[in-house]
Order: sequence, then C-alpha cells, then structure tokens
Amino acid sequence: MKEITAWERVEIARDPKRKTSLDYIENIFDDFVELHGDRNFSDDKAIVCGLARIENQNFTIIAEQKGRTTKENIERNFGMPNPESYRKAIRFMKQAEKFKRPVITFIDTKGAYPGIGAEERGQGEAIASSMLEMSSLKVPIISIVIGEGSSGGALAISLGNKILMLENAIYSILSPEGYASILWKDSSRAKEAAEKMKLTAKDLYELGVIDEIINEDNIDEVYKNLKNRILDYTSEMIRMTDEEIVNLRYNKFRNMGKYKKVK
Repeated sequence: MKEITAWERVEIARDPKRKTSLDYIENIFDDFVELHGDRNFSDDKAIVCGLARIENQNFTIIAEQKGRTTKENIERNFGMPNPESYRKAIRFMKQAEKFKRPVITFIDTKGAYPGIGAEERGQGEAIASSMLEMSSLKVPIISIVIGEGSSGGALAISLGNKILMLENAIYSILSPEGYASILWKDSSRAKEAAEKMKLTAKDLYELGVIDEIINEDNIDEVYKNLKNRILDYTSEMIRMTDEEIVNLRYNKFRNMGKYKKVK
C-alpha cells in the first residue's frame, strides 16, 4: 500500500466532512451540558466548554469546534478562537480543579483568530495564560488532536498529561503555508513544508511529543478506543496526589523532544 504523504494528511485533517469535536463528545460521553461565557466579554463559539460523564466519572470538556456549513463556520469563526474562548477555557479549568474533575480537551483549529479585535483584547496573553493555567492544574488532563492542530491556537489547550492523536490529524506550531511563507517567503511551497515539519502522528510519536496514535479505519472503533483510553488514563491518574499529577505533566514537557525508539 502506498504511504500517505504528510501533505495528504494535511488535506485529510482539513476535510470539511471530517468529524468535529461535538461529534466525538456526542459519541464518547453519556451526557454533555454546555456552559457558556468568559464572564468578561462574550461567549466565543470557536471553543465549546461543558460538563460530561462516562459511567460514574465526571469530566470537564474544552473543545475547539469548526462548522460544516458556511453559516456554522461563521458562527464558529471557522474554528479560530478569540481571546474570549481561551478565557472561557481557563474559567472551566479552574472550576474542574475546584471540583476534582479530569479535563478532556479536543484540538482542531488552523490557529487562533488573528484579527485586530482579537489582538486588541489580548490574544497572545490569553493563549499564554491558558498554557500557564494548564501547566499547574491539579487534575488530570487528556488532550486529543482530532483534526488540524496548528499554531498557538492549538497549543493553548494541549498541555495534557497525555496527548492522543488521530492517525490522520496534524499537530504543529504553525500551518505549512505559514512555515513556507516564513522560511522561503513563498506560501505556494506548503506541500514541501509539510514534509519537513514533522507534523504527522507518526512523526510526533517517534519524537515523543504525543503518547498514542488512534487508528482511523472505522469511526465507531475510534469512538470506542478513545472512550477506553480516556477511562484507562483517568483511572491511573486519579489515584495520584495533586503534586504527582502536576509533576507528571511537568516532566512530560521537560523531556519532550527526546527521541523514542521505534518498535
């Protein structure tokens, strides 16, 4: 079988028919109640937050959400969060810590919204604050890259104790177009950039950036596997002390970049 190229993975990850965060939430969790607003400016719908349950275990959900139709994409800002989204996420991270609920994040964005209004309201600070909050959160965090995970918009909610990634998802510090524009001043070389960026699940697993690749042969199996992994990892970590959970996350990112041995 022909190997799928990195650029082909990019195209699959961006497919408008690809399952969104709300699809995964609906099929993995028994209940989901959405919560709204950052209590400061507005409720930005590019990130969905709420409470969910699997069996007897409660969770806080923070999920980047794209639309499928033009109307949905406009409502969701094409899945590009404004600062309000990250401040909403921080609000519910703190709530999760207060009530000892593990946090599950779903990552699927081409990046944080780069508009003038977003910058005026502190986009960079909001992203940094989200990462800072996650770094010291005293509950387990599981981050799942389900589609396009690009730029600070993705990194802002991906400081998990465990990072899972679908096999056709991508995860990087910026888009291939952005990489090509910066490196070669030519965004048309995005395909070439994708091959160099090590943004596929296989690349990132070998680099030790992610913990597990989820096979995508059958969507029902994807839902089932993610549910099982969430429960398995959660059951491991809820037995830990607050300090152990934070240290596990800290050591994970301190050691990131050391190559794994490929079996």
